[in-house]
Amino acid sequence: MSSSSKKTRVALTTLGCKVNQFESASFLSGFRESGVEIVPFSRQADVYVVNTCAVTSKAAAQSRQTIRRALRANPEARVVVTGCYAQVASREILELAERPLCIVGNGNKHLLVDVALMRDDDCGGCDLEMYMGDIGRKKEVCPLTVTAFPDRTRAFLRVQDGCNNFCSYCIVPYARGRSRSVPQTEVLAQAERFAAEGFRETVVTGIHVGHYGRDLEPATDLLRLMAALVRRLPEMRFRISSLEPTELSDELLELIASAPNLMPHLHIPLQSGDDSILRKMNRRYEAADFAGVVARAARRLPGAAIGVDVLVGFPGEGEEAFRNTARLLEDLPVTYLHVFPYSSRPGTVAAGLPGHLPKTVKEERVAELRELDHKKRTAFHRLHLGQTRPVLVERKKEGLLRGFTDNYIPVSFAGSSRLAGQVVSVRLESLGEGLVCGAAAGPGGDSV
Repeated sequence: MSSSSKKTRVALTTLGCKVNQFESASFLSGFRESGVEIVPFSRQADVYVVNTCAVTSKAAAQSRQTIRRALRANPEARVVVTGCYAQVASREILELAERPLCIVGNGNKHLLVDVALMRDDDCGGCDLEMYMGDIGRKKEVCPLTVTAFPDRTRAFLRVQDGCNNFCSYCIVPYARGRSRSVPQTEVLAQAERFAAEGFRETVVTGIHVGHYGRDLEPATDLLRLMAALVRRLPEMRFRISSLEPTELSDELLELIASAPNLMPHLHIPLQSGDDSILRKMNRRYEAADFAGVVARAARRLPGAAIGVDVLVGFPGEGEEAFRNTARLLEDLPVTYLHVFPYSSRPGTVAAGLPGHLPKTVKEERVAELRELDHKKRTAFHRLHLGQTRPVLVERKKEGLLRGFTDNYIPVSFAGSSRLAGQVVSVRLESLGEGLVCGAAAGPGGDSV
């Protein structure tokens, strides 16, 4: 990149999970500290950064499309590609490029800002730069700090990276490496930065959050981390992004029930309700175990949102196996479903299994479970009509404020734009399209 008196313009876009969102926020923090100008990805820039995803074939295709877009946008720009697709498919990325680009692996994301702002003469005018490394050998989480989370009312707090489970359908352990935890002191310091920036809610996230602390010395766990967070920052609302069913302990349920700033909201991946498919997936529980976990959570946390991930159309999933999944979900007291069709990922065990299903079958099963999702959400919303709940106000849309209750009900209500980013008491009054219509509890909304 040639030197210039003008500020360097940097554009960044992010695909994928909350961990990627946290990491991109750290890049933006670093770029701002370097004095560059941040511009939208749709604008012409001197540097384009694409933080990619590879969790599904669709995500990989979107990553390729976005990289091509960056390469076309400005022939003179520096293009830096990072994220999970960059980690597992660097050769495919090279085939996309007809000019130099830079690839930064997940284990070296702490280098990204400096790498992105290198001038051409700093790298010797090279045609290709790769900062990869063996992600499977990484022992510590890539150190990243976020000083601001632009355009968001809730912050994402990465406490852990990597996964040891190696579910047979999942590419993530190959892209993210083994489970590694951020030391508690660093987690607390980052949460305090979010509080100082005025955030009222933080989502505790990672690739496998429930494994938090097992690799630290001395070892600790998610329960102790969450207890420390809610105690240190009593004005901050906290959510846990996702927990495996084998990791939802009675002690953690008790903490959620007793800590007023730990939101009554759980997200628990099921993937399949058929035991034979669960075994093929290398999941470490049976359908009855999952049902017991959900029932226990619903008893201890009445009114809590309980979300479930479901993966349909796994190789060998016959009609009866799918019916087992559908019946289990119909009977469980869950609030909503995230339904995904199975996507074959090269390099995983499942990609080589027999019995891959036609796209049309997967689409039909996805549609059926998404209809069940709508039914579950609507019933949960109806159950809470007449209640007054705290709502984190996110934005104004079509003249009304939008936000989520503590138990993750989307709400729309009239009020002043000045309430954005605040927690407001809202009475839930009627069902809307995919949300609940409410009214602020006091004139203009009472902040809580």
